[in-house]
Amino acid sequence: MSATETLPGAAGAAGGRRAFTGQVTQGRVLRSEWTKLWSLRSTRWSLLFAVISMAGLGVLIAAVSMGRWSHLSPGDRANFNAIDRSLGGYHLAQLAIGVLGVLVISGEYSTGMIRSSLMAVPRRLPVLWAKIAVFASVTFVLMLVSALVAFFGAQAILTEHHVNVTLSHPHALRTLVGTVLFMTVTGILCVALGTIVRSTAGAIATFAGLLFVLPGIVDILPSEIGDSISPYLPSSAGGAIAAAVPDAHTLAPWSGFALYCSYTIVLLAIAAYLLVRRDA
Repeated sequence: MSATETLPGAAGAAGGRRAFTGQVTQGRVLRSEWTKLWSLRSTRWSLLFAVISMAGLGVLIAAVSMGRWSHLSPGDRANFNAIDRSLGGYHLAQLAIGVLGVLVISGEYSTGMIRSSLMAVPRRLPVLWAKIAVFASVTFVLMLVSALVAFFGAQAILTEHHVNVTLSHPHALRTLVGTVLFMTVTGILCVALGTIVRSTAGAIATFAGLLFVLPGIVDILPSEIGDSISPYLPSSAGGAIAAAVPDAHTLAPWSGFALYCSYTIVLLAIAAYLLVRRDA
């Protein structure tokens, strides 16, 4: 066989490659991002931690509360909030969701895979929208199922002392759905942070600073200053919708969530601009 002849297998492979070529569409980018998300071991572990935290902690808190019921003061019993107790696991679950949101894109920067992704999708922004759509959908579905398990599991335990409620109870459905929405938007916010910072450690530190450290700093300020700033912090604004009875110093649930979404949209706009303007 001469050097210019073509092997049948090579011709078939070349033909196969030509068969799979075509226009880059948002649907194809979505499928690619879905595959990349579930191919990472960190995805499975982070989501498992989030699900266990969301579904399990509420049930555990309810069991502990019923076990200590006789030790609670009359005031604590009167103010017992069955809704917040059952959904309290979101405080820990949001940490796993936020870290995974950062890793969704910062992991590609750390390995250099982002270059391949942007070469395959030269317009770049479809990659960002696909990552957000896939991760937000997965987060919403898993956290909704986990929240329902936590709520109904905890209420079954709280029947021991007849302090259980149903989803038709005032604020119950809004709190459950609001908790899921808050964690979903938190995941989107962290994808934006990962795009902006491009460093896993730096983006996670920024996320922790915004949602966990900054509120603590504001709390040590004089009360008149802290009370005027606290409602507008990302964690306070977003968390208002996840509380059955919001704190007196926070915004109304849907107003706070709208502000939290506004913060996320601003970060997304910055992330989109930098993704287009900067070199990979």
